[in-house]
Amino acid sequence: MKVIDTMHRPPVTTEPQTTVADVARLMERSGVGAVAVTDRGTLVGLVTDRDLVRRVLARDLSADIRIDAVMSMPVVTIAAEADLHDAYTMFRTHAVRRLAVMRGEELVGIVAIDDLLLSLVSDLGDLARPLTAEILFGHHETPVPAVQPT
Repeated sequence: MKVIDTMHRPPVTTEPQTTVADVARLMERSGVGAVAVTDRGTLVGLVTDRDLVRRVLARDLSADIRIDAVMSMPVVTIAAEADLHDAYTMFRTHAVRRLAVMRGEELVGIVAIDDLLLSLVSDLGDLARPLTAEILFGHHETPVPAVQPT
């Protein structure tokens, strides 16, 4: 499976000069926990709900400061066509919770550890289904066809 196959919606983006308060409202309105910061279409940073708590609220900073003052950078990226297992490695290697998914220089999405966990749980459910059926309904042997003497 490729990383792009886990994408469910386009990324939510904002400009570097946007205020922290406006980004928080954008997150709430969009139902996301991360917003990509782009400058003239180029990815320059990523801000998460966790960044807002740790870098703004916990430090008693004003909600009127620019988002580029608190965004995470450089952004860890992965190619859209990369194998999903490459994303696992990136999460482990870089100790991040989200990766920006790129197709060339274009941001096409953000994949989070949560997305991969949900996909993995779904896959495990699919694998467990035949086992569950066997336990519930018993194993039915397929009759062996009788061999006709020649």
